Amino acid sequence: MTTFALVGAGPGLGLATARRFGTAGHGVALIARSAEHLQHLTDDLRRDGIEARGFSADVLDPVALTGALQDAAEELGPIEILQYSPVPRADFMKPVLDTTAADLEDPLAFSLKGPVTCVNAVLPGMRALGRGTLVFVNGGSAVRPHPERAGTSVAFAAESAYARMLHDALAAENIHATQLIIPGAIRPDSEHSSPQVLAERLYALHTERDGFRHYAEPMPE
Repeated sequence: MTTFALVGAGPGLGLATARRFGTAGHGVALIARSAEHLQHLTDDLRRDGIEARGFSADVLDPVALTGALQDAAEELGPIEILQYSPVPRADFMKPVLDTTAADLEDPLAFSLKGPVTCVNAVLPGMRALGRGTLVFVNGGSAVRPHPERAGTSVAFAAESAYARMLHDALAAENIHATQLIIPGAIRPDSEHSSPQVLAERLYALHTERDGFRHYAEPMPE
């Protein structure tokens, strides 16, 4: 059994995607800051017969994040799929004219250094397997910067550039890096952006391995 590792586990999209990959036969490693939060999510998945475990780590802490991914691989099996989709903090979204250099430190650590840390942790195991998928989930500001959300816009652009370089650099090793852009809100009643629909889309990105950037729905005008 190989493992689906989700960095930024939550009760909406995260839980739906974990259930989709778990139902397909992967072990599920959920990574988030709160151990209590993780316990609720893993209990939910286990009721469906999915092998799931939680690992506490803050994406701003490279040592803890690396340790969580290494522990997940040791306990559940090698990580074949990594999904990086933590929700940015509200204070990352200052207007651009109110944003200082210091204001960009945490957004860049969150959306760039966090992904780099995760990839460096899982890449040796994927190479040993001879396959792997790296999935990056971002909002619309990753491709259309928003002047009222400067920190996230800058950080998502950096994450996108890094992910695109991974896509090109790792293709020959059968390791597929891909990005899903979700332009609007994730809502249970959304035709294209409900948690269940997005979970199916993310699973298809792993199995179909077609191209780098994909959109959950068209960008608004």
